[in-house]
Amino acid sequence: MDQTARTVIALVGMAGCGKSQVADIITARFAFEKVYFGGVVIDEVKRRGLDITPQNEALVRVELRKQFGMGVMADKSLPHILEHLNNGHNVLIDGLYSYSEQKALLGTLGDAMKIIAVHSNMDLRIKRLGTRRDRPLTPDEILERDTSEIENLEKGPPIAMAKFHITNNGSVEELEAAAVGIVSEILQTEPSQNA
Repeated sequence: MDQTARTVIALVGMAGCGKSQVADIITARFAFEKVYFGGVVIDEVKRRGLDITPQNEALVRVELRKQFGMGVMADKSLPHILEHLNNGHNVLIDGLYSYSEQKALLGTLGDAMKIIAVHSNMDLRIKRLGTRRDRPLTPDEILERDTSEIENLEKGPPIAMAKFHITNNGSVEELEAAAVGIVSEILQTEPSQNA
């Protein structure tokens, strides 16, 4: 694989910051294949015959990492990423979680991987996560999840070390302008006019 020919963008950020919204903007405006790391957990929850709940997802996340190591989501997703790259596609990773995942991907992808951190203030994150259709969370559940992800899942380093940052505290138009601007810079192209 010619790693310099294709780009992998990984989105990082706390729950409710708008990673999936940024992912939708990027895939709508640019030619990227999306790989959702959270899908590894959801698929395993379903495989075990459990309901899709925040508690079951957390349980499975912890068990997968305990069994296979902190880089498990990257390890399980890497074949899909490489397949897309080998087929000539750029790849968007929705939700890189841990520093171990970051290191595993960088070890294989090198400079082809770019990290964009998405940020949002806590009040907005609580509002978004409390009102979303799928798997809504209470403020206490959000705080518990944040604490667990920071203390146990190495989530802080990829956010802190990201080269590119988007603050998602404003309008959808502001978010789109920020995302398109950064991806255009990464790809060194003009933004698509086919939004």
